[in-house]
Amino acid sequence: MSTKDKLRDPGFRRELMQQDRITGSEILLRMLLLEGVECVFGYPGGALLYIYDAMHGNEHFKHLLARHEQGAIHAADGYARATGRTGVCIATSGPGATNLVTGIATACMDSVPLVVITGNVATSLIGTDAFQEADIVGITQPVTKHSYLVQRVEDLAVTIRQAFRIANEGRKGPVLIDIPKDVSAASTTFIYPEIEAVEDAAELGASQEAAAAELADMIRAAEKPVILAGGGVIHSEAAEVMRNFAEKLNLPVTTTLMGLGSIPGGHPLSLGMPGMHGTYTANQALINCDLLISCGARFDDRVTMRLDGFARGARIVHIDIDEAEIGKLVRADLAVKGDVKAVLERALRIAEPIEPRPWNSQIASWKQAVPLRYTASEKELKPQYVIEMISRTTRGQAIVTTDVGQHQMWTAQFYQFSHPRSLITSGGLGTMGFGFPSAIGAQIGCPDKLVISVNGDGGMQMCVQELAVCAINRIPVKIVIINNQTLGMIKQWQEVIYESRYSHIDLSGSPDFVKLGEAYGVKSLRATTPREAEEAWKEALGTDGPVLIDFHVSRDEYVYPMVPQGQSLEDMILGDEDR
Repeated sequence: MSTKDKLRDPGFRRELMQQDRITGSEILLRMLLLEGVECVFGYPGGALLYIYDAMHGNEHFKHLLARHEQGAIHAADGYARATGRTGVCIATSGPGATNLVTGIATACMDSVPLVVITGNVATSLIGTDAFQEADIVGITQPVTKHSYLVQRVEDLAVTIRQAFRIANEGRKGPVLIDIPKDVSAASTTFIYPEIEAVEDAAELGASQEAAAAELADMIRAAEKPVILAGGGVIHSEAAEVMRNFAEKLNLPVTTTLMGLGSIPGGHPLSLGMPGMHGTYTANQALINCDLLISCGARFDDRVTMRLDGFARGARIVHIDIDEAEIGKLVRADLAVKGDVKAVLERALRIAEPIEPRPWNSQIASWKQAVPLRYTASEKELKPQYVIEMISRTTRGQAIVTTDVGQHQMWTAQFYQFSHPRSLITSGGLGTMGFGFPSAIGAQIGCPDKLVISVNGDGGMQMCVQELAVCAINRIPVKIVIINNQTLGMIKQWQEVIYESRYSHIDLSGSPDFVKLGEAYGVKSLRATTPREAEEAWKEALGTDGPVLIDFHVSRDEYVYPMVPQGQSLEDMILGDEDR
C-alpha cells in the first residue's frame, strides 16, 4: 500500500496521532504525513541532520534529493501547481536557505501554496554570526505570507498545522518555518493540535449576493462584454463554472498567462492570451469592449500595457479574493471580494441565458482575419513549428512546464491548452531556471500524466544539474530545448527597441546538450529540420523514462504580436513587416 493510500486509512492516521514522547524531527515528519504530504523536495545540511536522521528507515516518508536547493523549491512549486495541493521543500541553514529565496518569490508572485522548511543554528547561537547562520525569516518576509521561527519543540506541531492553513486560505502563497537544530533534537510528548476553523473565504455575504445580481444586470445591458480570466480561476478550481457562465451568456473569454487552460484553447469563445504578446483578437477585444469582467486577474502590466490605453470605454467588474488587488491599478465599477468560483456560481444561477450578440460575430471575424502566424519552412526548423507539433501530438492533454523567454510565449500562443493546471510557468517573477525542475515536481504529483518541459538554451543551463534526479529516479519528463544559441527575448527587444544594439546575448558557447544529457544518463536526441523534429519527438513519446530533445531552431525568429514596453495595446506589432 502506498503512503498516499495509507493516509486515507483511519487506523494509520490514529497510529500517527499517538501521544508518544518523540523528537522535534519526528514530530515534523508525523505532521507532514498527517497533512497529506506525498513528497518533500530537499537537500540536507548540518542544521538538518537530526531531521534527515529521522527520515532514515521511515518507510512512510518520501523525500526526493535535488541537486540544488533552487531545484528543490521549483520542484515543490511545480508539484503544487500541477496538483492543487501544498508543495513542501526543505533546506539547511545559511546558504541552503538563501538558495530558496528566488523560488519563494516565484511562488509568492503567482500565489502558489508552499510550506518551506529551513534548518537554523541552535537557538543559543542565533544572532552570533555562527557558521552557516542567516536570518532567513527577515530575508524572506517580503515574499512570504507568513514566517515562523520555532524556538520551542512544544510549539512545532501547531506551527506546522497553522502553516498549511495559512498557505491555502484566501490568496494562496508560501509560508516559511525555520527550525533551529536544538529544537529538532529536543523531545516532547506529541499531541496532535486542534486549531480553530477559520471563516471560509468562499462564503458570500449579503453584499456579495447583491453584487452577483448587479453583475448579471451589467451583462444584460452590455453590447460588447468580455471576461478576463486570471490565475485565480485556476487556484479556486473555477474553470468549469466560468466556462458554463461564459457559454450561458455568450461571453468571449481571454485568459492571462496564468489563466491559460481555464477554457480550452479551441473553444469558440476563447480569444487566447492578451497583452504584450497576446493575440490580435484578445487585444482588440480589450480595446473595444464596453464591459470587462476580471475573474482572479490582477491587471499585470504585461496584460494592460499602458493603463491609459486599456479598456478605455469599458465598465470594469473586478472579482478577486485579495481585496488589496481590487482598484490597485484599474478602477473597478463593481468590486467583488470573494472566491471566484463561489461568486460565479451565484451569478450563474441568477443570470438568464443570452443569445450571441453582433459582438460575437466581430470577434469571429478578427480571429479569421488575423490569426497567429509564422513563415513555415521545410528545411529550417521554426520554434513555432515545434510547439505546434507538440500540441498536435498530445491533443493539448499534457502538462507543459516552461522556462522564461521566447519559448514561453510561443508555448502560450501555439499550444492548445485544454484543461486547468496544464500550463506551469513563472508568470509574475519571470524566473529563468524554473521550467525543468518544476516539471519534476509536476511528474511526481501526476505520475500517470505526460509531463513536457519546454526550455530555452539559456534557462536550461540554470538548473541543468537536476537531470541527475530524472535519470536516477526514472522520472519520465520529456525535456524540450528550443535552442537558438542566443538569449532570444533580449535579442528581440534589443533589435526592436534598442536599434539592434546587441549586448551580451550570444550563447553559442553553450554545451552540446545531447552529450550533456547522455553524461547524466538521460536519453538525448537532436533535430535540426521539421522532418527530424517529427522523428525525434515520436521516438521520445515512445520511450519510457526521461528523454531530452535538443531542437536547433532559427535564431532570428521573433514573438509576434508584440506591444513594446511603454506603449498601449493599440500599438501592436503584428510581424516583421510592421517593424
